[in-house]
Amino acid sequence: MADSDAYVDHPMLAPDFIERRLYQLQLAATARNGHTLVCLPTGLGKTSVSLLVTAERLHEQGGKALLLAPTKPLVDQHADFYRDALQIPDDEIVVFTGEISPDDRAAVWDDARIVIATPQVIENDLVGNRISLADVTHLTFDECHRGTGDYAYVYIAERYHADADQPLVTAMSASPGGTKEEIQTICENLGVDTVEVMTEDDADVDDYTYETDIEWKRIDLPQELLDIRDGLNEVVSDRLEKLRELGVTRATSPDISQKQLNKIGAELRKLMDNDQSEGYQGMSMHAEIMKLRRAVTLVETQSVESVRRYFERQKNAARSSGASKASQRLIAEPKVQEAMRKAEAYDDLHPKFSQTRILLAETLGINNGERVIVFTESRDTAEALTDFLSQNFRVERFVGQGDKEGSDGMTQTEQKDTLTAFRNGEFEVLVSTSVAEEGLDVPEVDLVLFYEPVPTAIRSIQRKGRTGRQDKGRVVVLLANDTRDEAYFWISRRKEKQMASELQKLKGVAEEVEQELEAPQSALDQFDGETADQSTGQPAEQTAEQAATNGGTTASNGESAADTDSSSPGLTDFGTAEDSDDTDSDATDADSESDADNADDAIVASASSTDDEIVEIVVDQRELDSSIAKDLSMRGAVETRLETLAVGDYVLSDRVAVERKSVADFLDTLTGGDRSMFEQVGDLTRNYSRPIVIIEGENLYGERNVHPNAIRGAVASLAVDFNASVLRTDDEAATADLLETIAAREQQTRERAVSVHGEKQAKTRAEQQEYVVSSIADIGPVTARALLDAFGTVEAVMTARKDDLREVSGVGEVTADTIRKIVGSEYSSRNSDE
Repeated sequence: MADSDAYVDHPMLAPDFIERRLYQLQLAATARNGHTLVCLPTGLGKTSVSLLVTAERLHEQGGKALLLAPTKPLVDQHADFYRDALQIPDDEIVVFTGEISPDDRAAVWDDARIVIATPQVIENDLVGNRISLADVTHLTFDECHRGTGDYAYVYIAERYHADADQPLVTAMSASPGGTKEEIQTICENLGVDTVEVMTEDDADVDDYTYETDIEWKRIDLPQELLDIRDGLNEVVSDRLEKLRELGVTRATSPDISQKQLNKIGAELRKLMDNDQSEGYQGMSMHAEIMKLRRAVTLVETQSVESVRRYFERQKNAARSSGASKASQRLIAEPKVQEAMRKAEAYDDLHPKFSQTRILLAETLGINNGERVIVFTESRDTAEALTDFLSQNFRVERFVGQGDKEGSDGMTQTEQKDTLTAFRNGEFEVLVSTSVAEEGLDVPEVDLVLFYEPVPTAIRSIQRKGRTGRQDKGRVVVLLANDTRDEAYFWISRRKEKQMASELQKLKGVAEEVEQELEAPQSALDQFDGETADQSTGQPAEQTAEQAATNGGTTASNGESAADTDSSSPGLTDFGTAEDSDDTDSDATDADSESDADNADDAIVASASSTDDEIVEIVVDQRELDSSIAKDLSMRGAVETRLETLAVGDYVLSDRVAVERKSVADFLDTLTGGDRSMFEQVGDLTRNYSRPIVIIEGENLYGERNVHPNAIRGAVASLAVDFNASVLRTDDEAATADLLETIAAREQQTRERAVSVHGEKQAKTRAEQQEYVVSSIADIGPVTARALLDAFGTVEAVMTARKDDLREVSGVGEVTADTIRKIVGSEYSSRNSDE
C-alpha cells in the first residue's frame, strides 16, 4: 500500500500520483502567488510544478488553464500526464494543434477546463477572434526560453495580460538564457515578475539528481577529407580576395568568423542602398562564400554523404529557373567540381561513424546498457547514421515533421509511436535531430552521444538533460581535430558556464531582478487601465470612493458601469441599409461623389471614431507571417477575422479589398518572371469595385538594380490597366494603420458592411490571349497587349517575322529573337534546359 505522506494530497489531484518533493512544493507555492519564471534542471519535474499551480487555480478560482508547448509531441505528452494526474474528465482536457480544424477548436474551447496547445495555433485563434482568454486563470509557457522576438509566446502573453480577468503566468525552462539580460528579456516579454531558480546544488534537488560524466573523443580526419576541405577553402579565399578588392574587408583567410562575414554583409548592403553595382556583385560573392562554408562544415564535421546530398541540392538549384548567380557560379567553379568528384569517389562516410559504433558497442554490449541517444544537427547525417548503425543495433531515427529534399519528415503519430517504442525497449538506439531536445519525456538513457558539439548553451543543457535522471549517466562529444568542431565546442562550454553562473547569480539577487522587472510588469497588468495587485497578479477592485471620483459607479467585477455597457454596435449592424445593393450599383453611386465630399468624409472618419465603435478586418490566413494581423488584433477598435481568402489579403468592406506586396515581392515581379501579382490584382478588380494595392517598404527605387521606368511602368499598369489604387507604406506598422483607417472610413462613415464575396474567376478571352503571349520569354502583360494590338491574334503574333516584331513598342532585338526561337524551334524534352 502506498505511503500517503509520500504523495501530494489535493482535491483535484489523483491520489498517490504526484510524488511529494519539497523543492517542487516550494516552487509551486511561489508560482501560485504571482507571475513566475521557474528554472529547474531537465528531468526534475517542471511540469509537475505547473500542474500543482493549475490544480490550485482551478480549485480556488475556477475558469480554465492553458498550457503551451513548442512541439506537437510535447503537447501530447503533457496531455497524457495531465489526464493521469488530475481528477478531471479526460474530455475536458483537450489538445489544440494545427491538425485540428479551427471550427472544431472554437467549438470545444468554451467547454474545456484545460487546453494544451502549440502556441502558433492559439496565436492564430486569437488573431481570428475564435477564442477568448478572459476566463483563463492560469497560463503556462513551457520551454519559455523561446519567448523572444516574433515567437508566438510574446504575442500570446501580451494578449493574456490584456484580456484575462484573473491572469497568472508560469514560465518554465531548464535553460532560459546565457546572460542576465536575456533572462530579463524573457521575463519582460512574458509578463513575469518573479524568478525562482533551483540547481543541483540545492539540497532538496540533489536527492533526485545523479552524476553525469562529460567527456569528448578527438578524431583525426583522413587525408581524403582534408583534400576536399582544402580545395573548397581555396575558393573561399579567392572570393574573399575579391571582396577585399571591393574595400569591404581585409580578411582573406577561409577561417573567417561568422561575425566578420555579417559585418561584410552590412557593408555590402550600404553599397546597394547607394545603388552601387559593386554592392550587388559583392553580395553575390558573399552568398557563394556562405554556401562554400556550409560545404566545408559538412566535410569536417558530418559525413561525405551529407556533402554529396548538399552538392546535389546546389546543382538542382543552379539548374532551376530564376537560379541565383551565386549558385550557378559555385557549381561552375573547377575547384568545386573537383571537390565534388572526390566526394563521389570516397568510399567511406566519416571517422565519426566508426567511433559512434565503438561507443555503442561498449555501452550496450560490454556495460549491459539499455538505451542510447545519438544527437546530430543534420538530418542527412541522422539518416546515414541510422542506416550504418542498423547493421549492428536496433536503431530508429527521430526527425521533424517537415519534408526536405530527399528526406521525408515524421508525422506527429510516428514521432509519438517512436518514443513509446523506445521507452518500451523495442529498440535500443535513437538517432535524433534537435526536435527531441526540448522537454520531451525521452526515457533515461545510459549514454547521450553528441555527433558534433552544440554551439549554444540552451541546446547543450537540453541535450545533456536526457541522461543522469535516474542513475549515473554519461555524455560523450565527438570532435574532429582542427575543424569547426573545436570552435563550437569551446563556445558551447563557455556559454554553458556563463548560463550556470547567471542562474546562480539570479538565485542570489532574485530580489534585485524582480525590482528591475517590477515597473514594466505593472504596466502589463494595466492594459485595461486597471491597477494590478502585485502579490497575486489580479486587478485591484475599484472602491466606491474611486468610482465617485471618476464619475462612474462600481460594477461587480471592479469595472465602471460604462465599461460594462454592452450597447456597442455589432459588426453586422454596419451597412444594413445597403444589403440589397449589388457591388456594381454601389460603385456607380460612389463614383458620382465629388472630391470635396471625399475629403470631408476623410476628416469625419478620423474625428468620429470612438472607443465603442468596432471595425472588422478580414485577414487571409497566409498573411500571418507578417505582424500586421497581430498588430490589428491588439487594437481595441479593430476586430480581426481569419479566413482563407480566394482573392486579396485583406477585406475592409463589401467593395474594398487589399493586395499587400513588400518592396521585395513587388520587384520580384519585375525581375524574376513571376507574373502572379498582375493575375492577383486582376482577380481583385473583378470582385471588388475599389481594389487597393499596398506596396510596403522603403527604397522602392533603390533596393534592386531595376530601372526606375520599369517600376513606374508596373505601378502605372496596376492603376490604369487594372483600375487599382496603389498606396505606399514604410513598414508593417504603417500598413496596419492604413488598413484600420480605410476600414473605419468604409464601415463607420460610409456604413458599409464587410463582405467576403471574391473568388478566382476564369480569365476572359482577352486575358487568356494576353497570358499566352506574355508567357513567351516572360515578356509580361504590357508588351503582350502591345503585340496583340499590333497583330490582332495570338496566331499572328506567333507567325510574325522578326522584323515585324521589332516594329512593336517594347520589343527589341533580344525579345524578337527569343520569340522566334521559342515559337520556331523543334521541341525535345531532353534539351528542355537549352
